[in-house]
Amino acid sequence: MNVTGEPIIILLVEDDEDHAEIVKRSLKNHRVPNKIRHAADGQAAVDYLFRRGEYSNPEDSPRPHLILLDLRLPKMDGLEVLKQIKQTEGLLRIPVVVLTSSLAETDVARAYGHHANSYLVKPLNFKRFTELMTDFGFYWLGWNLNPFDRDRTDVA
Repeated sequence: MNVTGEPIIILLVEDDEDHAEIVKRSLKNHRVPNKIRHAADGQAAVDYLFRRGEYSNPEDSPRPHLILLDLRLPKMDGLEVLKQIKQTEGLLRIPVVVLTSSLAETDVARAYGHHANSYLVKPLNFKRFTELMTDFGFYWLGWNLNPFDRDRTDVA
């Protein structure tokens, strides 16, 4: 839960529906209330974040507290999405976790060069992928503090 007592909003940017479903199911089972908004391509993610088109109403497109971002996306590459996020004053403090199948050193370097907060590689094995998302949920939703948590009282 964020400081307002509302659920944590997660923007999942993932074009593979099976991977998106694994993420959604894994995070749904956590004790920390969260709501997942799903964008199936990079352009939809940017439109959501900049509140354009179908996402123009702020009530329907609340600012996420965390972004899970695949790199290999249709319409706009994940690295371009990341670059736009981290170059925009109103978005740059939102933690972005790259969640991708790419082990390429150039992708890792470029993601961190564009200020990704973390880089996770999706395991090919379903069980390991589910375990990764469970561990991710405990860390990012339960233990990690972000700029929105400055008033958290359940730590220390």
